[in-house]
Amino acid sequence: MTTDVRDGIKQAAGHPWFHRMSRVGLVARGLLYLLIGWIALQVALGGGGEEADRQGALQTVAGKPGGLVVVWLMAAGFAALALWQFAEAVYGRPVPDGDKPTERLASAARGIVYSVGFAGTLAFVFGHHGKSSDQQSKTLTARLMGEPGGRWLVLAVAAGFVVWGAVVIVSSVRRKFLEELKTAEMSDAARRVVQPLGIVGNGARGVLGLAVGAFLAHAAVTFDPGKARGLDGALREFADTPAGPWGLAAVAAGVLTFGLYSFCEARWRKVDATR
Repeated sequence: MTTDVRDGIKQAAGHPWFHRMSRVGLVARGLLYLLIGWIALQVALGGGGEEADRQGALQTVAGKPGGLVVVWLMAAGFAALALWQFAEAVYGRPVPDGDKPTERLASAARGIVYSVGFAGTLAFVFGHHGKSSDQQSKTLTARLMGEPGGRWLVLAVAAGFVVWGAVVIVSSVRRKFLEELKTAEMSDAARRVVQPLGIVGNGARGVLGLAVGAFLAHAAVTFDPGKARGLDGALREFADTPAGPWGLAAVAAGVLTFGLYSFCEARWRKVDATR
């Protein structure tokens, strides 16, 4: 990559409009989690409803007046999130030790995840509704297991989810997420609201990561792709724990909380990777 191209990319990544779009993306992410949490809460209360994943959330939005416009805005938001994370992968994150290779790789991984979210949302807009997260998880697991060494690859992916979930939970308890926020610009009242939202919301997201990883590992160990679960399946499994529907309701409340926390990030998150 030439110096002129790198300078052009850096200038674009540092532009205020790029930062604004990144914040729009965080709003889109918050809306998605609110919808998933709401669907999961309805399931816990016996309401059934859509799949508690991105697909179900988009179907819920699209069925409302003006819903297609919202879905388009969400697609644009996920595109902005992907570009923002790729910018952080190139220039580093605006947090302590944000230039470390591990931090850059984590940003690149998030960029890929958001790119998948953008592609899936765009496909939904054009009528390709696709499979639920559960169906996708089982199909991909079966495909991988059909390849030489695929079982070990599934176990590796499962381990990745488990490690990620554990890191997110520990980081939420240690309040590491505050390093990503402009806490100096917050009032005391804002801090009292944002901090518990971040702890509970990020903790719930970590628990879901652990659950998805555990089901993938079970599928690999038993050589049964049908044991794999996506987001919807992992959420619904909480209703089969000793806590029953209340267990699912508690996790759903955590997902809703992360949606609210995402709105706080849209206001106070450090988004300039070029500094």
